[in-house]
Amino acid sequence: MSSKKGEHKHEHDSEHIHSHAHYHSPEIKKKQINRLSKAIGHLNHVKAMIEEDEDCADVLMQLSAVNSALKSLGKEIINEHMTHCIIHAIEDGDTSAVEEFQKAVQKFI
Repeated sequence: MSSKKGEHKHEHDSEHIHSHAHYHSPEIKKKQINRLSKAIGHLNHVKAMIEEDEDCADVLMQLSAVNSALKSLGKEIINEHMTHCIIHAIEDGDTSAVEEFQKAVQKFI
C-alpha cells in the first residue's frame, strides 16, 4: 500500500488505490490553529496556577474554559469535515471514510 497521505485501497470491481486528500483553505487552518494556540495558552496558565498553589476553584474555572475552547474547536472541525471531506468521499463512493468519521465523532462526544 502506498504511504502517501490520504491514499488507501477500496474493493470495487477491482482493487485499486486512490486518494482523498484533505485540503483545507489557509484561512480555515489559520483560524483553527489560532483557536488551538489560545487553548494552549490557557492550559499553560492552568499549569502555572497549579505550580503556584493557586486556589483550586480558580484552577477548575480555568480548566473549564480550556475544555470549552477545545470542544468548540472540535465542533468546528467536525463541521468542516462534514461539509467538505465527507461530501467528497461520498461522491467518490468511499464509505470507509464515512465509517472512520463516525468512529471519530463517537470518541469526540
